[in-house]
Amino acid sequence: MSGNGNAGNAAATAEENGSKMKVIRVGTRKSQLARIQTDSVVAMLKALYPGLQFEIIAMSTTGDKILDTALSKIGEKSLFTKELEYALEKNEVDLVVHSLKDLPTVLPPAFTIGAICKRENPCDAVVFHPKFVGKTLETLPEKSTVGTSSLRRAAQLQRKFPHLEFKSIRGNLNTRLRKLDEQHEFSAIILAVAGLQRMGWQNRVGQILHPEECMYAVGQGALAVEVRAKDQDILDLVGVLHDPETLLRCIAERAFLRHLEGGCSVPVAVHTVIKDGQLYLTGGVWSLDGSDSMQETMQATIHVPTQYDDGPEDDPQLVGITALNIPRGAQLAAENLGISLASLLLNKGAKNILDVARQLNDVH
Repeated sequence: MSGNGNAGNAAATAEENGSKMKVIRVGTRKSQLARIQTDSVVAMLKALYPGLQFEIIAMSTTGDKILDTALSKIGEKSLFTKELEYALEKNEVDLVVHSLKDLPTVLPPAFTIGAICKRENPCDAVVFHPKFVGKTLETLPEKSTVGTSSLRRAAQLQRKFPHLEFKSIRGNLNTRLRKLDEQHEFSAIILAVAGLQRMGWQNRVGQILHPEECMYAVGQGALAVEVRAKDQDILDLVGVLHDPETLLRCIAERAFLRHLEGGCSVPVAVHTVIKDGQLYLTGGVWSLDGSDSMQETMQATIHVPTQYDDGPEDDPQLVGITALNIPRGAQLAAENLGISLASLLLNKGAKNILDVARQLNDVH
């Protein structure tokens, strides 16, 4: 966000309102990565509002507890968010920090995403077993097993690297790395670059998968702050964290996924770039084994705002996100781009690919 006077005014007003709240309670998952992510958001808020106190409240979610089943099989859209939203609803916390990719594109009506912070590298990375350090996916031996919890990654990489076998691996980052290093079951595992960077484990990244090899998940690499939709004081407080470019890219991505009716039970992936006033969105769908796929790119003219632009709205939410300080026209253009690209793919037969993927995922 630009350091302009309007941003300072918004922060000052929010701090005034916030001071009435005494302590701002922040909900998070218990994993080390979740805590690091939450601490980074709280640090930004403390820098903006030195007069406020913040208390972090950590809790386990369904997704943290069910570790013996692939994410895509559990059939619950809010796996990593439900318990946190319950605490938000009961007024036990004032805001919750999530990885944006964990948040469904349709939120329960009482909640909204009040801030999307500046995105880190959204790509996926390959972490190799110590004996394969120096290799790439291409040069791994025939029939090597690669671990991933994501149908999206498995479908794309199976298509690209047919000599490899892909198998589900669950658990938080620490658990997955331990399984890789100690159990000799996996030759490599696929993880998000952003998570590894936040954990300080950049030295484990053996290969970064660029979008032409493996497009990323909707919202990957960005942190989101979820709040009560009607809590204007907290919305004002966190709204200054919105990064305009990240916000517009993620609105387009989330609109694409929502219109496709995708989720973690089907392989859907995206890639977005903003360049010279144009937002480019590439989106794709795959069959579970990657043999069938469809992808397209569309673009829209978009003005990335550098300053606040106030304007009342009856329903400010787009794909679950409230950003009153970012021009509405730019947000709508991003949403329309996502919907248009999804419609294009659906018209070309993407629904059939997704339906078959869903059915097969339910059976296996």
